[in-house]
Amino acid sequence: MPRRPLSSRPLSGRSTPLTRRLALGACGALGACLVLGLSAAGAARAAEPIRIGLVTALSGQSAKSGEAISRGIGLAIDEVNARGGVLGRPLELVARDDEANPSKGVLAARELIQRVGVVALVGGLDTPVSMALVPIANQMKVPFLGPWAAGTGITRNGAADNYAFRVSAVDALVDEALVAYAVKTHRAKKPGMILVNNAWGESNQQGLTAALKAADLPAAGIEKYEAADLDMVPQLTRLREAGADTLFLVGNVGPSAQVVKSLDRMGWSVPVVSHWGPAGGRFDELAGPSAARVHFIQTFTFAGNTSPKALAVLDALKAKYPAIKSMADVTPAVGIANAYDATHLLALAIQAAGSTKGPEVRDGFYKVATYPGLIKTYDKPFAPGQHDALGPQDYVFTRFQNGEIVAVTN
Repeated sequence: MPRRPLSSRPLSGRSTPLTRRLALGACGALGACLVLGLSAAGAARAAEPIRIGLVTALSGQSAKSGEAISRGIGLAIDEVNARGGVLGRPLELVARDDEANPSKGVLAARELIQRVGVVALVGGLDTPVSMALVPIANQMKVPFLGPWAAGTGITRNGAADNYAFRVSAVDALVDEALVAYAVKTHRAKKPGMILVNNAWGESNQQGLTAALKAADLPAAGIEKYEAADLDMVPQLTRLREAGADTLFLVGNVGPSAQVVKSLDRMGWSVPVVSHWGPAGGRFDELAGPSAARVHFIQTFTFAGNTSPKALAVLDALKAKYPAIKSMADVTPAVGIANAYDATHLLALAIQAAGSTKGPEVRDGFYKVATYPGLIKTYDKPFAPGQHDALGPQDYVFTRFQNGEIVAVTN
């Protein structure tokens, strides 16, 4: 009887030694591939950057401030990554230009959170933009870290679940310092206010009014201007007629320069004590020679600062950014310093959390113990109900001198 072709033989439950060897070899190869594939996937995940989103003004009159913030973050990221990153992963900055526009800031923040997957948002310059971003951060449970905007309501926002933190000045505290400085330096008895007509101006109107009341001083008047105004003579004339002996100024670079130029046209040499808006760009060029008489608050200056940390950071900045040739090229230093310290504190919060999940990173800020920063040594800088790392003891008054921001010496 002829033998059946091999292909037509019924399969049996027993396999030949060759079949078994082939099967075992195939399984071994597949297992090795799976192990290698899983290892590669794990390595890829471990090496995937932890992305930080920056939303700030990178164009317009405040572009120098946005650039300073970007440089401070970039330098801190380099230092963190040189030590191996955070949780075994490098940090990476993804920046968006909000053009000082709250609507554009909101769109940028949503894109960074939902599409880029940033672990935290760093919010830049303008209080109105930051105030628009904070509800998004709280709703989406992504930490928001402010290195510039000082509006009191940014961190003191009333949210039961607050994700907003700040390494910067706070209007309510700045306003107390402005009043104390005006009294001490200029013997102010009846100061007036000239404020930008937006959320930042409103925040400072409340703060200055409260600070004047606490100091038992009357206000000569409160005048507002629009950010695009080129002539503030009418408002300033009313303040002069009301007997103002000192002016409190709140505004960014352009409008602050217009206030000074309006004072020049009036021939009124009244002392001007300002929030830190003039530091944000080319104020000394725009305001002219009288820019030097405006004294404004800061949290840091490189000029005259001989601390080893300041000198080391300045050297690192010059090495990383060849465009920095002189002290004037690091103006505004406050943007660099606040952002540099804020980024290191964020890295420590992520490390303490052991996670990149928003709620855990938020709680990680409360676990940060000590950090020897550029501005100061931080000792438990954050706690539930305390989301501002800097206070009045960290403020210094400055002015422009030969293109540099220098500390005022009385």
